[in-house]
Amino acid sequence: MNLKVRLAVMNFLEFAVWGAYLTSMGRYLGNIGMSTEIGYFYSLQGVVSIFMPAIMGIIADRWVQAQKLFGICHLLAGVFMLMLSWYGYTEGQNASFATAFLLYGLSVAFYMPTLSLANSVAYNGLALAGMDIVKDFPPIRVFGTIGFICTMWFVDLMGFQVNQMQFVTSGVLGFILCAYSFTLPACKTAAKGEKKSVAEAFGLKAFALFKQKRMAIFFVFSMLLGVSLQITNSFANPFISSFAAVKEYADTFGVQHANILISLSQISETICILLIPFFMKRYGIKNVMLIAMFAWVLRFGLFGVGNPGSGVWMFVLSMIVYGVAFDFFNISGSLFVEQNTTDDIRSSAQGVFFLMTNGIGATIGTIAAQKIINNFTHGVLIDGQFYTVGEWQTCWFIFAAYALTVAVLFAFIFRTKKEVKA
Repeated sequence: MNLKVRLAVMNFLEFAVWGAYLTSMGRYLGNIGMSTEIGYFYSLQGVVSIFMPAIMGIIADRWVQAQKLFGICHLLAGVFMLMLSWYGYTEGQNASFATAFLLYGLSVAFYMPTLSLANSVAYNGLALAGMDIVKDFPPIRVFGTIGFICTMWFVDLMGFQVNQMQFVTSGVLGFILCAYSFTLPACKTAAKGEKKSVAEAFGLKAFALFKQKRMAIFFVFSMLLGVSLQITNSFANPFISSFAAVKEYADTFGVQHANILISLSQISETICILLIPFFMKRYGIKNVMLIAMFAWVLRFGLFGVGNPGSGVWMFVLSMIVYGVAFDFFNISGSLFVEQNTTDDIRSSAQGVFFLMTNGIGATIGTIAAQKIINNFTHGVLIDGQFYTVGEWQTCWFIFAAYALTVAVLFAFIFRTKKEVKA
């Protein structure tokens, strides 16, 4: 099989595993009486992202080939995911938060490192084949988003959004990817190459960048924006589904197929990646980052004013805006780090950027959002299904106001040494 096809299949499965539950898990948790704890489950992704990828990176560098470790991680993540599904099936409404949280946490702890390991395996395979990584990898990576969307649709159409079968879907795909990973091109370990120190593996050297005022400000704002990253992944599905409590909207497409509606966000994300070179060239890094920040304001605000009936176009527009909000900051921010660090700490600096956004920022964001939502909403039982209802509009406006505040502060406080355009 052609190498690009093999790596495309790997990326498809890698993100299909995640897409099976990431946007629908909140709906299931609400259905078993854990609507007030949804944010804690999603915050685990940020917590484990702080240390697990680095730990697995050290293991891959020193002892176990990356493609094998990639498969082992998926095996373990799949085992715990199936254990979670079995626990949810046997206990139902009597499921304990502590047990479900532990099983999910163990699964995510082994899944999150595979995101970086998948890149390592792909880069290694392309390099061995003498291909251009910059040119050849992006089209391969697009299949990851396609895989994510496919399992979102599968879970929706199969009726798995409200039950534990979404975890079964993820676990089974993880087992398939585990077996497939051992057929991928072999990666070298440190025994055959250069060893990294523990400080390098954890990116500790890059923290010296905080001594530079401009970089310190950038990383702080990265964390502040990272607060917004997982809010809609965590709560969009329970929010849209809550309209089932309103007779006027109960039978609308959005309420019946929230996951398919939300998948427009991932479709937009794929398309917006193609727009970044144009915007970077025309407006520069700072302005592109500002566009992303104001896009988050729209993302939340449109949720606040929309509905799945006559206002469904606002939901659709919010999904389209997500691509700009997510991609423009993550990619332009990564490019800013690339252009403002030296070779010896560049990779570590990228790790710090990921830590501040997807680690610390996203963790704080999901927990804080949960507190706000708990304050303004409550659970109700309708036809045997639990829904979270209440003043959702207030919650989305609070999130929008926060994003707007961050954007305005960033516009006035952050200064680039020199606007470098792509």
